[in-house]
Amino acid sequence: MKKKRKILLLEPNYQNKYPPIGLMKIATYHRQLKDDVTFYKGDLSDFIIEKLSEHCIEKLYNIDSKINNWELNKSIIKKYIKTRYSGLLGELKLDKSKYSFLLINNLQSYSDYYRNKTYNSIVEYDRIYVTTLFTFYWDITIKTILFAKTLSNDVRVGGVMASIIPKEIEDATGIKPFVGLLDKPKLLDQNNEIVIDELPLDYSILYEVDYEYPTKSAYFTFMTKGCVRRCEFCAVPKIEPTYKPRIPTYDKFDFIKKKFGEQQNLLLMDNNILASRSFPEIIEEIKSMGFTKGATFVEPNQLDIAIKRLKDRHNDRGYVKRTHYLITELLKSKKLNDKTKEEYHQILVENKLIDINTVTKESLFNVYPLIKDIYEKNINKSKRNRYVDFNQGIDCRLVTEEKMKLLSEIPIRPLRIAFDSLEYKDKYIRAVELAAKYNIKYLSNYIFYNFKDSPEDLYERLNINVDLCINLGLEIYSFPMKYIPLSGFGSTDRSFIGDNWNTKFIRAIQCILNVTKGVVAPGSRGKKGKSFFQKAFGKNLKEFKEILYMPETYIIYRFVFEDSGLTEQWIQDFRKLSKKDKKKAKIIIEKNDFKNIKSKTTEPEILKLLQHYTITRESIEGLNLNSQKIRNKFELMIKNDLFLDLTLTVDNENSSDMEESLALVV
Repeated sequence: MKKKRKILLLEPNYQNKYPPIGLMKIATYHRQLKDDVTFYKGDLSDFIIEKLSEHCIEKLYNIDSKINNWELNKSIIKKYIKTRYSGLLGELKLDKSKYSFLLINNLQSYSDYYRNKTYNSIVEYDRIYVTTLFTFYWDITIKTILFAKTLSNDVRVGGVMASIIPKEIEDATGIKPFVGLLDKPKLLDQNNEIVIDELPLDYSILYEVDYEYPTKSAYFTFMTKGCVRRCEFCAVPKIEPTYKPRIPTYDKFDFIKKKFGEQQNLLLMDNNILASRSFPEIIEEIKSMGFTKGATFVEPNQLDIAIKRLKDRHNDRGYVKRTHYLITELLKSKKLNDKTKEEYHQILVENKLIDINTVTKESLFNVYPLIKDIYEKNINKSKRNRYVDFNQGIDCRLVTEEKMKLLSEIPIRPLRIAFDSLEYKDKYIRAVELAAKYNIKYLSNYIFYNFKDSPEDLYERLNINVDLCINLGLEIYSFPMKYIPLSGFGSTDRSFIGDNWNTKFIRAIQCILNVTKGVVAPGSRGKKGKSFFQKAFGKNLKEFKEILYMPETYIIYRFVFEDSGLTEQWIQDFRKLSKKDKKKAKIIIEKNDFKNIKSKTTEPEILKLLQHYTITRESIEGLNLNSQKIRNKFELMIKNDLFLDLTLTVDNENSSDMEESLALVV
């Protein structure tokens, strides 16, 4: 009989919207082979403590199973393993056991494993897969790979970063990553013909972790692969080098529906779906999946699904946690009346289902008949709209009236149309106009910047979207996205600055987006929508460029500093500089370093202007953003006469006046 392998799937603990599709397919592969699969995303030290505590509790039961329900004390045991604080031992009441010495010795041993990092003899896996995402997640990804090496001699690395900068990863970790897709047989095991990329996703692994992916209840899939373009800023040609115009999808969709329950939305990860000659057939397949115009969705009974999966032993680890979550969430809700809530709570208490540490499959099976009617009666059965999202966007250069008409036959929301360059301005506008013609009113796009564009270019593209919203009655959500190289300088730490950009301009855009929550969405609100955009980015290019030079704090707390009068003071100080001084000032400001302004220039008017930049976000904490308090605190700092005193540029100043001025500033 073939040995059952222990497999660990790791996603580094970065923030991301979508679940790790590659790992979900690998989970399906290994479960087909009857391997034991674990998925983890989170703090790596917490993972070790969790695994050590599981082993420790097993040993504690072997030593003495009578004095304690050790699972009930799992949180205490985990704390002890982490801290070795002796006071925690008293809470375990070990003195009641005649084997107390052995119990204490066991706990100390597991704490030693953790503290001395010798846990690899306890926590080990036959194979570990580490997925990777963007290159700017370099540090946390490399840390995760190195951690994986301590737990297994067989570590596999793949994904986006692995395909883009494989040599750099190999140099840093000693592991040669897998580049591209798992779209051929024998790539994971030499004796296996299964093509991993063709497998359906295992949604159950997502229930094993505490991390909640923002995108919920969706079918994640591809109907094409690759792209016909070869844009130099894009990773797709490296990851999916061959364009595949049609990927069979319905069988995988049907598998997910039957195994994990029907999902509300359809999220397609295709990189250029309009390039497919099979596009009309793809639209028909989408409609056959139930995603027709006006389609609705009713949430299936998730508790029933979880219990069924527990019974067929699909993923005990995931579904025990999932079932516990579902039944306790209902307890927290306001749907149960007082009497029912009391009865429901009592059932959970009696079966030790309140604390996840004491939940077992058996207890869940026992309690299910007692609560299933209560659960069924109180779940949300309201109809919700279904949507289709071509998440990677469509290519405006390939939009035709026929294709837009086809898109209008499915519940697409939002329609994402890339607007990476002004070079495609006319084609982009034409695509948006066609969307409006076919009543597709909700659109979204990433507005690429910091590449070969300029700030003026970014402003114009954003302004085009604002005008399209107003003129066509649309809602276009624009997300300015900073370019980061695929490899080389700036690829691993977001530090790259394009030729037409500088540090201050990049920070200014980030500050504006901090205020607008990362999105520029004037919507179809006519003049109000336009005024919102103009307030954030300026009424014209001249105002926009001034905002780029504005102090960061003045941008983020725009209304507060405007009310205080300090913004107007900055505008006056900036505009009244001579042409020569303004050029010098801009050079200083563009570097965005204001720690020691007196070392950067001796020009009084420039120094006076630079004082505005010394007001940091930290310096206004505790003022409750009160404009008068802001004014009172900082107006002396930017007054000309005081400024001259502080910079010692006036001869024969009165020393006592100088001390008084300093006191006012402090």
